[in-house]
Amino acid sequence: MNASPLRLPDAGSIGAVLADLDPASADDDLVPALARTFPGFEFSLARIDDDYWRDTRSLIRPDGTRLGELRRWMTVELTKDGGDTDALWLRLKETDLQITEWRGTSAFVSAPTGPPAADYIQIALGREIEWRAGPIVDPNYRPFGAEELLDPSWPRSEQLAQSDRLAGPVYRLLGRAGGAVIHVRSFLDRCGRIERERREARRPEMARRVIREVGPDGNHETPFLEAVPDWFDYVPREIRFFQDWKESSARPRRVFAHWALDVRDYTHKGEREVGFIPRPLRPPKDRLLATPDVSVHLLMDRIDAVDREIGLPFGWFFLMTHGHWVDPDIGLAIAQGLKAQRVRLPDPDARVLLRWADQPYGF
Repeated sequence: MNASPLRLPDAGSIGAVLADLDPASADDDLVPALARTFPGFEFSLARIDDDYWRDTRSLIRPDGTRLGELRRWMTVELTKDGGDTDALWLRLKETDLQITEWRGTSAFVSAPTGPPAADYIQIALGREIEWRAGPIVDPNYRPFGAEELLDPSWPRSEQLAQSDRLAGPVYRLLGRAGGAVIHVRSFLDRCGRIERERREARRPEMARRVIREVGPDGNHETPFLEAVPDWFDYVPREIRFFQDWKESSARPRRVFAHWALDVRDYTHKGEREVGFIPRPLRPPKDRLLATPDVSVHLLMDRIDAVDREIGLPFGWFFLMTHGHWVDPDIGLAIAQGLKAQRVRLPDPDARVLLRWADQPYGF
């Protein structure tokens, strides 16, 4: 931050900024527009190629004349044909009407609010472009039911010609289950509080629970809380991720320069669900998988190569907690090598890895 911010960004004000962006220059204007609205913050933008499609579609003529929203228009036409999908399909496949749809990718705007790893805000956005997706019906495929006309999936393809681009890009706040705009440190506090409250609410139940064991000398019952005395001290994985960052060689780097957080915060069937999935901004080209009979020294060479590729000390560890790019068995093998004094890591990284090996977590 350059100076003391006047106020934290809020969803309403961010939405107003996004609405004022000109699609022709939105990519270049987004960060400066946010900085003018929220002075004192140093915003940065990261985009992730995770294609998605919005469920809002329109209908147009070849000359670009818009006829309205697809589902509403199609419902009226279906009524005209008495609900006969075959008759409507036969009629529409002879027309030149076309479907449009919005396709998007995720974008994350972040800005630090202080030096600690979790002291920053994150804004989850969608960068969306409207495309001419195809004719109103598939002329070669008779629909099985009305839903295939109201919500067709067949026009989608991996790549559309630039000539089919109709509008955008436009940016909009993503719902992301209550996590569109967060202050990360406050969000972590919320994760910890909700987990403590959830476990405390189960204290009477856990106090009654016993572990029954059958052995050669008879049956034995052990109170659960006697066997697991730290059950109420559980630390959510989201908090451990940032704790490990703070205590490892990654500490000098900003988390948001390497990771985006796919946040959720909602209530389902009376149960509060809160947390995030970390998403790497620059994943390695290849996954690092455990293979039989590979020496721990070769594994050390491979994790060093991963760190160099992504430009982050101890980055392989956080990719491992993510659960896709680095096999957790590699972390366990290196931890065993540390214990046997066959390999070495910087002391902070060794402590973090050995703690993880003792109590693994992942996303």
